[in-house]
Amino acid sequence: MKGLPGRQTRGLPKGARLECIDNTGAKIVEIVEVKNYRGVRNRISSAGIADLLVVTVKKGTPETRKQLFNAVVVRQRRPFRRPEGIMVQFEDNACVIVTPEGEAKGSDIKGPVAREAAERWPRIAATASMIV
Repeated sequence: MKGLPGRQTRGLPKGARLECIDNTGAKIVEIVEVKNYRGVRNRISSAGIADLLVVTVKKGTPETRKQLFNAVVVRQRRPFRRPEGIMVQFEDNACVIVTPEGEAKGSDIKGPVAREAAERWPRIAATASMIV
């Protein structure tokens, strides 16, 4: 995993609900924890593009519901700035369920994936149909 240049704008606090855009059976997930988050005392942890999360499935197949999974944020509504100066923003907040090593659990990803997430997680980039 490479580090990302600059500081990423974090637009998804703990408790936010995201759309799961792979074919693992999960539809809506909720953020439980942001892995490797370094904050200050009493600050609610928040996630941005390409961050690794622990999520729980709120809507989906009965086998996946009420279980904890690792996931990576691939789209966020909050605008964030790329190093070349352009601001990027997506229509929704979305994630992909992954293994602890970063392998995508599903075999298909619907919709666009941010370039930052594709650069940091090569196995997600290989599965993605469109990288923006």
